[in-house]
Order: sequence, then C-alpha cells, then structure tokens
Amino acid sequence: MSELNYQVFGSVAMASPFPGMNPYLENPLFWSEIHNLLIAAIFRHLNPQLRPKYKVAIEKRVYQTIDEDSLLVGVADVAVQNTQQKSSPEPANIAVASPSVAAVTVDVTMPETIRETYLEVRDIATQEVVTTIEILSPKNKRPGEGRNAYTKKRLQVLGSYTNLVEIDLLRDGKPIQQLQNNLQTDYRILVSRASKRPKADLYAFNLPNSIPAFPLPLREGDTEPLLDIQILICELYDEGNYDLVIDYNQEPVPAISAENLGWLDTVLKEQGLRN
Repeated sequence: MSELNYQVFGSVAMASPFPGMNPYLENPLFWSEIHNLLIAAIFRHLNPQLRPKYKVAIEKRVYQTIDEDSLLVGVADVAVQNTQQKSSPEPANIAVASPSVAAVTVDVTMPETIRETYLEVRDIATQEVVTTIEILSPKNKRPGEGRNAYTKKRLQVLGSYTNLVEIDLLRDGKPIQQLQNNLQTDYRILVSRASKRPKADLYAFNLPNSIPAFPLPLREGDTEPLLDIQILICELYDEGNYDLVIDYNQEPVPAISAENLGWLDTVLKEQGLRN
C-alpha cells in the first residue's frame, strides 16, 4: 500500500547528471549537509565490512574562528562598575563634559564555533586508531584557524602509525596536498599508509572524471575494502532530493573554470536540465 501511495503522490528522484562530482553540491548552502551525510554514508558502508576486527567511529573537531579582517571584542580584565552605583557624592559645581562626537551603533564580529566531523577506524582489541578519514571543508582550505586546526591534526596523524585518507571534493581554496610541479586538479584523494611514508597515493582528478575508488588502508596483511565515494555521492544526491533545489540554469557556486564551462553546459542540455 505504501508503495502505491508513493507512486501516486510522490515523484521519481532524478539521478545526479554528472559522471563524477556534482559541482552544484559544493555550494555553501549545501556543503555542510553534504559533508555530514557523506561522513554518515561512509560510516554505514564500512562498518559491516570491517567486523569483527575493526569499528568505524564518527569523531568531532571543535574550534573557534573569526574572519581575519574583523574585530573580536574581548572582556576587560577588570569589570567596569555600574555608573548607577552609589559612591561619594560629587561636588555640585563640577561640570560634566559632553562628547564631541556622537556615537553610532555598529555590529561587532563574534567568534564562530566550528564543529567538523571525521572518521576513525579502530582496532576492536586494542582500541588503537588504525585509519583516520577526513573530508575537507571550505575552512580547511582557506587561511585562518580552520586550516591551522586541520593542519595540526594532519601532522599528528602523519607522525604516527595511523593511516590517513584525505578526501578533497572542493574546487575552491588552496589544496592541502600539492601535486608535483604545482600541477592543478579540481579534486584530490590522498591515501597515506603509515608503513610507506613519506610515500603516499594521490588520486588527482577533474570535474569531467568519475571519482576514483580506492582500497581503505588497514593493518598490513588485512583485507582492505574498496571505498567508492562516487556511489555514495550519487546515493545521497538521490536521498537528499537535491534535484528539487538545484537550478541547473544557473552557474555553479563557486564559479567553474573556463575550460569546464562548455562541458558542463553540454551535459546539462543533453539531459534536459538547461534551456
């Protein structure tokens, strides 16, 4: 009965029109939700495959940040007494000076508390963190506390016996992991195995490419499951009804590169999503 109701009152969800990353999902309006949904999707995908030796856990990194060009209002070391507080009476003949400039009301920028989720694969027997999985956020790729906090955590992982998987599905911002000769790509996935450092595998790909699948690094000798981010992205696009809120007649935000504009326009027109 429920299936019949869905067919009558519902509508069929549209699949993502792109063979790889959907650039419209990078919009700040959607990305925070996409980030959390992808974290949860990886959690659900990996845990059944890793039992009984490993468990995937969702962790959280918390820090405060503020725009670099804004002012932070602090609390004075000594509180100012209320002017209404009773004190020694002033002589009646003392004049009170008026301010020469009238005050205006302004807005001050307050610090923002940021909570970024990431994943840890833990050994059930020892509770050791075997692999850390990070999905980069826009603040990780811009100068400021977000990048500083992430870089500090990254260096701690790289200096340990923990594997690192770093997934960058954002075109905007400065990449954390640079390619040799400063080559630029739209997206990157870094797989750093503790046993092979400083060498690591970097999957660099562009908007027209599908997101490459890769084996999840575990302890040496263990069977490593394949992590296919492309499938997960397509599933959450469908589950989240993003086809209902994305206007494909508009250009993506952040802006797309000139070499990809024609390709994107062709893809959308072929699927009837752009006039």
